[in-house]
Amino acid sequence: MKNSSRIAAGVAGAVAGYIATFVLFSLLDFGNRADPITSGLLALFVYCPIGAIAGVVFASWLVTRSGKDASNGNGNVTRNSLKSLGVVVLLCVTGIGIYIALAYATATPWLNRNGATPLLVFEVRFPAGVAVPTSAQSITIELQTDLNTMPGEVTPAAFYRDGDQPVIAGEVELAFRTSHRQLAVTIQGQPSRIYPIDLSARAPHTPEFGTWRRLGDGSEIRYRAKWFGKT
Repeated sequence: MKNSSRIAAGVAGAVAGYIATFVLFSLLDFGNRADPITSGLLALFVYCPIGAIAGVVFASWLVTRSGKDASNGNGNVTRNSLKSLGVVVLLCVTGIGIYIALAYATATPWLNRNGATPLLVFEVRFPAGVAVPTSAQSITIELQTDLNTMPGEVTPAAFYRDGDQPVIAGEVELAFRTSHRQLAVTIQGQPSRIYPIDLSARAPHTPEFGTWRRLGDGSEIRYRAKWFGKT
């Protein structure tokens, strides 16, 4: 029998030994019934691997016994078993690596997975003569990204005038990690204004507003990312 066939037989023996041990463990109800989770982990990561090793050795012994090199039985069994186990370990490592890569690629790209959601704090300055309501109900804020849309809020108490130009202020949650963001500001009775938000995907905290950025209609926006717990 060719060497590759012997290794394949050993791998098959490992799989059969792992499954057989798991089935036996389940049927005979081994382990601590009061702690089934720990018992299941012991079965998967301790007893079943032992069964896999036994399956490799047994399969290698059968292959060696039926082959032309049976005269050097023990040496060939050991050598074939080690090669088969090496292949099994390589396959397991490869499988785990693929799983981690897929999990990372398909995971929800939360900006701050284990903490409070960061905020986009903004101010919009309008040209002189533009009517800006003092009521929050007349202004709609929406952060638009390639992953979601998020309603925002204005803070009427923070509204002010910069000379003869009215300025509104507000904030909206930055839920996801993406560099494709824009802020839609709609005042009742006026066309919606769309402001590009030039933040990196990870939107690091900044204590101060950036520079004013002008839109085609003469209005301007400035903003910063605010992370809770940072000043």
